[in-house]
Amino acid sequence: MTATATITASPTTATARRVLGQLRHDPRTIALMLLVPCVLLTLLYWLYDDNPRQFDHIGGPLLGIFPFVVMFLVTSVATLRERSTGTLERLLTMPIGKMQLIGGYALAFGLVAVVQAVVATGLAIGLLGLDVAGPTWLILCVAVLDALLGLALGLLVSAFANTEFQAVQFLPAVILPQFLLCGLFVPREQMQPVLEAVSNVLPLSYAVDAMLRLTSESDVSGLLVRDIAVIAGCVLAALAFGALTLRRRTP
Repeated sequence: MTATATITASPTTATARRVLGQLRHDPRTIALMLLVPCVLLTLLYWLYDDNPRQFDHIGGPLLGIFPFVVMFLVTSVATLRERSTGTLERLLTMPIGKMQLIGGYALAFGLVAVVQAVVATGLAIGLLGLDVAGPTWLILCVAVLDALLGLALGLLVSAFANTEFQAVQFLPAVILPQFLLCGLFVPREQMQPVLEAVSNVLPLSYAVDAMLRLTSESDVSGLLVRDIAVIAGCVLAALAFGALTLRRRTP
């Protein structure tokens, strides 16, 4: 590795190590990120105990939605906590790029998102018997991307909140409309034209589409590749825009 690459990578990895160190001493947050999706999937399994086919239909999309919601909530609140304690303000006075700082947060929470997706996917497929037609490794990859999408949006909205309570208020404003219009309740092509048009620009719609295709189709189609590309593109765009909107609150 060159000296330039080392200098560039150091602030990002240092930020990631610091955030992971804080998470290690916060068992409740770790439990929220790792256990809540598993508990919700188990409740869903019991709910459809007499109708396993319905669990197979809805379990795949929710395997991506639950980590998405949890990572959004935890990331937005944790980032606001960094700001309220003055840590983020101090970091912004140092010679560190905003993208490096956002990259550090994304790296730390991204590692947790990977563990979260592995645990939730292993539970759903291994213990709860979720029947999927597509490759298991690809379902895991989409689950990870969905969790990364949640953390990217959480980092983004944290720039527009002044308190942790305001960050939580973004949950119904940002997440619930996507949840209602993602096609989980009503197929998107059956929606009113205006709602379908809105649904077509919401990233969670493509996350649900990808999971539905993986649970019902054994082949990796072009539409599945498109869905995955859109999710990945939204993750990168949210992180980039989050870096642009990151600013000091004091002069």
